[in-house]
Amino acid sequence: MSGAASLPLVAVAHGSRDPRSSACVRELTRTVRTAAPDIEVRTAFLDLSEPKVTDVLAGLHAEGHEGAVVVPLLLGSAFHARVDLPALVEQVTATAPRFRVSVSDVLGIDQGLEEVAIDRLAETGTDLTDPGLGVVLAAVGSSNSAANDAVVRLARRWQARHSVAGVAPAFASTSPGVPAAIARLRARGARRFAVASWFLAPGLLPDRIAALAGDVDPRIPIAAPLGAEPRVADLVLRRYHQVTSSAVRTA
Repeated sequence: MSGAASLPLVAVAHGSRDPRSSACVRELTRTVRTAAPDIEVRTAFLDLSEPKVTDVLAGLHAEGHEGAVVVPLLLGSAFHARVDLPALVEQVTATAPRFRVSVSDVLGIDQGLEEVAIDRLAETGTDLTDPGLGVVLAAVGSSNSAANDAVVRLARRWQARHSVAGVAPAFASTSPGVPAAIARLRARGARRFAVASWFLAPGLLPDRIAALAGDVDPRIPIAAPLGAEPRVADLVLRRYHQVTSSAVRTA
């Protein structure tokens, strides 16, 4: 086996105690595999779900692969991307020094993903030309302010593009939360509300967002997560090819 283009793609999600989350990730990797049948595609998780990324990488090494490209299925570059994942990769490469593992950029804020999120919101019947509408852009949230700031900038971009009263970020695991975001939108003149989802898969945190929105008004439409969508799979492959094409250029 030779050449960077032949390296397996290991799609690594965070993992969740909610089985809907891992099922969605597996469906996404099947979509990636269908779009690129010439690439070996494996599913892995950082924690809480199986198989663990260390086991998948060790298994690829045992099968005789020269290396792998890890694509983090993460929408922000925070602790899991900057610390957890590199440490887990190092666990494997420390015992198999000739096994080359490259880690791509996270999925991040990408135009294709933005379009998917907007489509998910539109599927709820939300009218993004309604000047009385306030949109809550819900995301996981992080202790890393830069990761949260990226969502804040995304909310500002949506507000500039759409004829609504406002778009405000809200986070499941840090502040501002959903009630604070809705209060901010009310102050901007919003009288109707909808929640957009900046989550990859269903799970406990999206459910928390939905419950908090429902406490304010049970009629608030809640968009579905991005899910196993071909445009998401396309971005996974673009992240993979960014790594493999760079390896070819520097070889």
